[in-house]
Amino acid sequence: MGVTFQDWAALAGESDTSRTEWAAVVGAWAEPHRAYHSLTHLAAVLGLVDELAADAADPAAVALAGWYHDVAYDPQRSDNEQVSAERARIGLLGLVPDDVVVEVVRLVLLTTTHDPVADDANGAVLCDADLAVLAGPPASYAAYASAVREEYRHLDDATFTAGRTAVLEQLLALPALYRLPRTAALWTEPARANLTAELTLLRSRAAS
Repeated sequence: MGVTFQDWAALAGESDTSRTEWAAVVGAWAEPHRAYHSLTHLAAVLGLVDELAADAADPAAVALAGWYHDVAYDPQRSDNEQVSAERARIGLLGLVPDDVVVEVVRLVLLTTTHDPVADDANGAVLCDADLAVLAGPPASYAAYASAVREEYRHLDDATFTAGRTAVLEQLLALPALYRLPRTAALWTEPARANLTAELTLLRSRAAS
């Protein structure tokens, strides 16, 4: 799945209202301050949601949540998930059934913690797709970490290091990084290695 109107319309219909909403969503993801949380990340998440769709209870709701999960992204705010969820609630009104809107909002909010409960199939698919980047080859992970640092270029090194260290520690403390059996088997070990390597580097910088 890509980020074209045809991809969007398969979920939200082909009305003029739908096209306007798609354009607004794509425009938000294309904001110039986004170094990582960009259209490239959106396309990657949507592609993985499509690959993992068989594991979801409602693949369409998960895909729509993928479209909206970082639609609001301001590195100087701490409530981006809440703003994104509200953006989904308003933007999807009248385009999809109300129960689907409710589920999309719930899923977007879930990306605040990436910690779905055991029987949350939709949440597992979305969170695993969103965190897949952590399991990339070391060079790809380094590029991801560099892009995140670029998004927080307004922070000095000490402040960024403290915040990023907290994020990495939170991820490593999750009961499981990945919730689907097939993704957990493939991605857990490389992801934990990448996270641990970055955390070690940040701690060494902070101590120097």
